[in-house]
Amino acid sequence: MNSKTPIFLTLAATFLSFTTSFGQKNSQSGEFNPKNDLLLVQFDCKTDVDDLHTVAALATLLTDSNYSTLNYHAIAGTYGIQEGLYVPPNDLFQLAFGNNWTDAHNKSEAAVEKVKLIVQATLNRQGDIWIAEAGQSDFTALLIKAIQKDLPQIKTAQRIHVVQHSDWNENSTSPERLQFVKENAHYQKIPDGNAVGNGTPGFRDPEFTSWKEEIKDPNLFKIWQLSTDLSNQYNGKDGRYNNEAVAAGGLDFSDLSEVCWILGLQDIRDTEHFFRLYAD
Repeated sequence: MNSKTPIFLTLAATFLSFTTSFGQKNSQSGEFNPKNDLLLVQFDCKTDVDDLHTVAALATLLTDSNYSTLNYHAIAGTYGIQEGLYVPPNDLFQLAFGNNWTDAHNKSEAAVEKVKLIVQATLNRQGDIWIAEAGQSDFTALLIKAIQKDLPQIKTAQRIHVVQHSDWNENSTSPERLQFVKENAHYQKIPDGNAVGNGTPGFRDPEFTSWKEEIKDPNLFKIWQLSTDLSNQYNGKDGRYNNEAVAAGGLDFSDLSEVCWILGLQDIRDTEHFFRLYAD
């Protein structure tokens, strides 16, 4: 028995090192497997400009060595039934994600077909799908229905995980589609990412205005610059939602709280803490 102890400790240390390097595992959100699973980050971009800051924050996170090989795909225009004008994000998505994103604005059916193929590839190699909903669940419902049609053997309630943090997003989803997602996916409602100290990171800070001093990477600087320029251009304009944190010159990437939850990074406290960890 004693002779096995060093081996056990070595294996345990190796396992802990792996889980720590990819963020602490969060038993509440399940086990995201970076080797097999796919992260979908879906942005409604209507009518709040906070999605633009979230795009820049996600790009910042992806530059970290622990996440540089993360299997992810971003989708723009996954809005629900809310009124108001769209915030055009295409230039920012292209700059932040290259070709690793899909435009669902005004063409949701084509977008569902494209994303479905990406999802199927992951499911076929026994990976799970994790959806961070920086918006509503309407697109998710269409995607799950398409998967069920093509892969009826897949138990979507076990293999597709949906994370939502916003009451407003839920209320702006078609009620029947929200109910469908809750019944056909592993649906998780987490504490709101707009607040600090509630169990998820709080990434809305009207007083954090020093991002230019924090970002050292020139490519990331361009992404944040475009993100804030577009936010200032569209915030509160033509009846769009007026994000007071953005209007004050601060940042709001509250939707990133869902990505942090999925990756087990819920111990990040706030905007300043995030930049301290990932801006260099």
